[in-house]
Amino acid sequence: MAWHRSTWTIALYTLLWVLLLALLPWWLGLPLLLALVAAAVLLQYRLASHHLGLIRQALRWGLAAWLLSLLRTLGNDVIGWGAVLLGALAGYTLLAGLDAWLKRDQRRAAAAEAADWPELALASIGPPAEIIELQEPAWQPADDELPDPRGGLVHCGANGCQFGNGLRIDAPHASAGFARAGFSPDGRWFAACTTDERDLVLCDRQRDRRHRLRGWRLVGWHHEQPWLTRRGDDMPQSLHAVLGHDDE
Repeated sequence: MAWHRSTWTIALYTLLWVLLLALLPWWLGLPLLLALVAAAVLLQYRLASHHLGLIRQALRWGLAAWLLSLLRTLGNDVIGWGAVLLGALAGYTLLAGLDAWLKRDQRRAAAAEAADWPELALASIGPPAEIIELQEPAWQPADDELPDPRGGLVHCGANGCQFGNGLRIDAPHASAGFARAGFSPDGRWFAACTTDERDLVLCDRQRDRRHRLRGWRLVGWHHEQPWLTRRGDDMPQSLHAVLGHDDE
């Protein structure tokens, strides 16, 4: 019963949205569509997948209603229909490009997982099953000295973090510095995120490699490796899957 109620509610809101854009002058409906596009692009890392789906559906139906409003303004003649057909071609092409851009991370992760299947199909014995249990990060405020699990102290300030052995992790220039930092359980990895939580910096101290990931959050450690997610309701992914390759 709840599912039917939710479906009817979405259908009602969609109908009201279509009527609103169809009855409004085209020069008022266009800013509403552009505002939805801006929200999808600028807030894609903060919106849940369900909310992004609602925005894409509103853009598809809203564009059709806006074209009707444009036809009503220009008139039911050759010029009016020509403008509507041209607008439909350009508008839905841009919407298809927007959908592809918003889903780029899902395709990248799926391609990284699918790349291993040919090797698994040729293997005589399949990989052993393993339950992945993530250990939560032990974050600390990055405004003072942090104890290094491998000895010494790490000095963190507005410009970054300085290790006792000379290693330095600089904060992104566009941010106000790191807000919190932490280590993996054995101290191999160092992680720090900015105050706006939009930039995550990971440093593999064993291999001397650094990764700056925008829009990703560290959710835990497994076998001394970081696992990340974009939103709280997404499935965590290993760093190798996020980068699109496997070094080990």
